[in-house]
Amino acid sequence: MCWRLEANCDAPAEYCDEGCDLSPSCLECPFPRCRYDEQAEGRQPAKVLRDNEIMMQRNLAGGSVAELAQTFGVSKRTVQRIIRRATSE
Repeated sequence: MCWRLEANCDAPAEYCDEGCDLSPSCLECPFPRCRYDEQAEGRQPAKVLRDNEIMMQRNLAGGSVAELAQTFGVSKRTVQRIIRRATSE
């Protein structure tokens, strides 16, 4: 069961079901594992995908650091670090 059902609610689960961006309801989620569960590999795979997408948008669309930061919900400094890592490889 998704931890989001239990975290901040004392009412029955059907009244606390927040869902996520993948499924509007934890109780009816089609995925076998909750995206908010701790994963053995941590958040690294998601960060790699995010970083690749940031670099692709930067290269193809020429997005500014500020635009990319706002789009991906990270700080400008994070985008700058991603760009620096990608260009130094």
